[in-house]
Amino acid sequence: MAKTSPKASAGRTSAPPINIGIGEKDRAAIAQGLSRLLADTYTLYLTTHNFHWNVTGPMFNTLHAMFMTQYTELWAAVDPIAERIRSLGHPAPGSYAQFSKLASVPDVPTTPPKALEMVRILVKGHEAVARTARELFPVADKADDQPTADLLTQRLTVHEQTAWMLRSLLEE
Repeated sequence: MAKTSPKASAGRTSAPPINIGIGEKDRAAIAQGLSRLLADTYTLYLTTHNFHWNVTGPMFNTLHAMFMTQYTELWAAVDPIAERIRSLGHPAPGSYAQFSKLASVPDVPTTPPKALEMVRILVKGHEAVARTARELFPVADKADDQPTADLLTQRLTVHEQTAWMLRSLLEE
C-alpha cells in the first residue's frame, strides 16, 4: 500500500509557482526594496504620531492637526506597500526588530523635542523615505514592474510634497 503525504490526504494541493512576468530574482530584489520602504514608512508613521501626541507651544493647534493628517496618510500607505510585497511572493516584514534593521529613518527621540525640531526631524524623515522609494525605481523599471513603479510614484509625490510643506514652516 502506497503512503500518502499528510498534504495529499488532507485534500490540499500546493499553489502553482508565481508567473506574473517578473522573474524570481527581480521579484526578490523588488520585495527587498519595498520592505525597506515599508520599514521607513512605518517608522515615520510612529514618529509623526508621537509628535502629534507630544507637540507643545504656540503652534500646538496647527502642528497637532497637521501631524494627524500626516500620520493618517502614512498609516494608510503601509498596507498597499505590504500587499505589493505579498503580490510578488514574499513575506512582508512586520516586527519592530525587522523594521529597525531595514529602516533608514531613525527612531523617534526618547524625549520629545521642541515643536520646530519636530518639524525638522519630519522633513528629514520624509526626504529619507523619498530617497528609499527613488532607489527602487531602476530595479522596478528593469523588471518592467509597473504596479511597483506606480506605487513608488505615489509615495514620492506624498513625501516630497510633505517635506516641502514642513520645510516652509522653518523659513523665516
